[in-house]
Amino acid sequence: MRARTAVVCSIADQGVAACTNILVLVVAARLSTVAGFARFSAVYLVFSVLLGLSGAYTGQPLVLRRGPGDRTRGACRSAVGFTLLASTVVGGVLAVIGAVLPGETARALTTLGLVLPVVLAQDTARYAFATLHAPHRALASDTLRLVCVLGALALQPHGAPAARLVVVWGLSALPALLLSAAVLHRMTAGAPVLLGPLLRKGHLGRRFVVEFGVGNATSQLSVLGLGAVGSPLVVGALRGATTLFGPLNVLFTSATGFGPPLLGRLPTQRLRVRATAALAALLALTAAGWATVLALLPGSAGRHLLGDTWPAAAALLPATGSQYAAMAAGTCGLLALRLLDPRATLVVQVVFSLAAVAFLTGGYLLGGVQGAAWGLCLGSVCKAVATWTRVARLTRRGAVEGAPVSAAAAGSGP
Repeated sequence: MRARTAVVCSIADQGVAACTNILVLVVAARLSTVAGFARFSAVYLVFSVLLGLSGAYTGQPLVLRRGPGDRTRGACRSAVGFTLLASTVVGGVLAVIGAVLPGETARALTTLGLVLPVVLAQDTARYAFATLHAPHRALASDTLRLVCVLGALALQPHGAPAARLVVVWGLSALPALLLSAAVLHRMTAGAPVLLGPLLRKGHLGRRFVVEFGVGNATSQLSVLGLGAVGSPLVVGALRGATTLFGPLNVLFTSATGFGPPLLGRLPTQRLRVRATAALAALLALTAAGWATVLALLPGSAGRHLLGDTWPAAAALLPATGSQYAAMAAGTCGLLALRLLDPRATLVVQVVFSLAAVAFLTGGYLLGGVQGAAWGLCLGSVCKAVATWTRVARLTRRGAVEGAPVSAAAAGSGP
């Protein structure tokens, strides 16, 4: 497949996958009461954290592999098999915890544990297809999943409990998983399945998990914590606002996923940094424009999107829009750091992700949900400033070109 066609299919696949996650929340908001959507959002946040951890541990090291051969095909089979086993264990733990705890949210957590292997294995297959230079296969699988999940949720009655929506959403990924398994088996037939390399101390996924944990999961878990100690409506309002900015998450994911190989084609380090800075400006302007479009939506259109959750989410649009503009700059800053020195990203992620949690908590104590949203924005601004400051320092020092990419690729091997 030509490089341009592969990039188009890869971005389209990211768009379909993100669109699925967005539409699931939109449909759930329309089917649920405000309290029911808050419960579903809380469980969906747990899934989002587990999805990110799975992608960081198995998916991201997998796509760093280069060259065809049995080792690469075997790594793809091993990644999917490992995900099935690990998610079964984690899902069992969630099911037990949900069975012990009382309440509707606990029951939804139990159903998440039961369907977790299906949704996570299907997601890992996407990384395998990308590694095998077959992004069109991933696109076909995710398109099938989108059709199935929307069709299944459309059949649910209004007011359906969160546990029912979770199990319907999870099982609707089964046809896509079966399709991916059949195609992947044909593409990797005869390749060995080795789970040992995924458990070794030097596995690159361990580093990526730490970065994800402090960079993404921390803020989501802190929102869950605020919902637990404060009001569950906090989760619904913040989650509803971020759902409206889902298309930007597609762009951010595409930039981090496909940026390194594309920017690596530029001849000098300075040109790569300049291109990344231009991308940051473009994404920030896109975020501002999208926030303006959402702010101009009439109330009827907003309620059509998020149902009863719309008024609370709409009130957070200025803060969330500003946050996403800052996130655009921060995401591209981390991308530039990956190109210059991958080891430099971990410190930035740890320090400023913890700072964002502090800003979120302090903002909630001072100004409720509005304060929490502006706290998240302040954390993203500080992280972006620190990231680009680090990029400027490394650029002036003249980091060795090509070393970060080769080091990352070497660390992903078995």
